[in-house]
Amino acid sequence: MKKKNSVYMLIAIPAFILFFIFHTYPTLQGIFYSFTDWKGYGDWSFVGIKNYLNVFKDERALDAYGFTFKFAIISTILVNIFSLLVAMGLNGKIKFQKTLRAIYFLPYILSILIVGFIFNFIFTHFLPGIGESLGIEFLSKNILGDPKLAWLGIVLVAVWQSVAFNTILYLAGLVTISEDIYEAASIDGAGVWTKFWKITFPLIAPFFTINMVLAMKGFLMVFDQIVALTGGGPGKSTESISLLIYRGGFEGGEFAYQSANAVIYFIVIVVISIIQLKFLEKREVEN
Repeated sequence: MKKKNSVYMLIAIPAFILFFIFHTYPTLQGIFYSFTDWKGYGDWSFVGIKNYLNVFKDERALDAYGFTFKFAIISTILVNIFSLLVAMGLNGKIKFQKTLRAIYFLPYILSILIVGFIFNFIFTHFLPGIGESLGIEFLSKNILGDPKLAWLGIVLVAVWQSVAFNTILYLAGLVTISEDIYEAASIDGAGVWTKFWKITFPLIAPFFTINMVLAMKGFLMVFDQIVALTGGGPGKSTESISLLIYRGGFEGGEFAYQSANAVIYFIVIVVISIIQLKFLEKREVEN
């Protein structure tokens, strides 16, 4: 028994050490420097909670929070709607089912930056070219250059790529539902909507909870799509919190200040995730 435990310890300890060195230690360092005025170089001194208080007075940070939450909420809702619809379609008795499942999963294995740059070309050159040829004014302009519309392009790309992963999770839930339940419901005269609302949705509730939490967390940390599509522009209209922290911390000499911003944002994401879990789990029990 002792020999067996020793083998487990030999496997677990290196992983723990690597995790601590590359994840926990940098995190603790960031928290430590958030109470200083360190610029990322040179000397530093303690400033207490001054950086944390300044985050709440920073209009640029508040705008970034506003944009990030708007983007995350809308994207989470859209991703879950589309991925559930796609999963239900792919779970049906259709031809080329396995091939279609593979095709729908392709966007997820592509690099976010590469996909972003491809869509950047589409929004900047391809669609405006088609719009000018057909005389469609809405398509004739690059939406990524419009401060009021640029976020729509980011939402479209993020949703298109994220649907694949959420579809897989919903499919995992749908295959666990026995066909006998649907047949019994049909005998009782249940329609398509009744079957979905009374059978399908309650039985995949745990998968809905997972998808909502993972999607929200992922979209709150949006970074790559914005870098590839708009770089945070036009102006600062699509600057997310992650992008602001990166730029301010590593390019703007605000390492300590943005570390405080990162700590606050980490707490915000944890709180939102816990609220989501509590609310959705309560809903699962009620169903």
